[in-house]
Amino acid sequence: MPAVSVRKGCLGAAFFWFQAVALLCMLTAACAALAQHNPALPDASITPGTIDPYVTPQNLHSTVCVKGYTASVRPDKRVTNRLKREQIRQYRYADTNPQNYEQDHLIPLSIGGSPSDPQNLWPQPRKGEWGAEQKNDLEFVVYKLVCQGKLPLAEAQQRIARNWIEAYQAWVPSHQHLLPKGRRGAD
Repeated sequence: MPAVSVRKGCLGAAFFWFQAVALLCMLTAACAALAQHNPALPDASITPGTIDPYVTPQNLHSTVCVKGYTASVRPDKRVTNRLKREQIRQYRYADTNPQNYEQDHLIPLSIGGSPSDPQNLWPQPRKGEWGAEQKNDLEFVVYKLVCQGKLPLAEAQQRIARNWIEAYQAWVPSHQHLLPKGRRGAD
């Protein structure tokens, strides 16, 4: 008789653990689905981020770290505005007003993001908790860190492409002093 109760106990424990693991998997999948649908993050299947192969760690100080570099490689607004309208449709945004989006380089030009590859451009919502202003702060801080030699170029590019909000949380709060005076949190 004791063998039967042990089996019931083992089966009950196994069933409990199966349910716990199944619940954990469902919660993980739900969280991943929510993260993928965060309008502040680009859809990685459309905008994975691409780099300019011309910019390397060896030539930072003759490319991206030179004043005026981004202006020299930035694509014409007519091209990016046309792409923005196309991508708003592609992203299936409910709000289709182009004025509510900034055509953003996922990997910023200031750290060697590809200037004109559509896979590095996306219509970023201007408003919201994680709008264009926060991304611009991240870009400025990361540019400073890369050009000061405090952050490897490839790491900056990869982390921003993977999840720019996590990159912001990792770098901007601890480097507020690098932001222009009017953008610092304490001002």
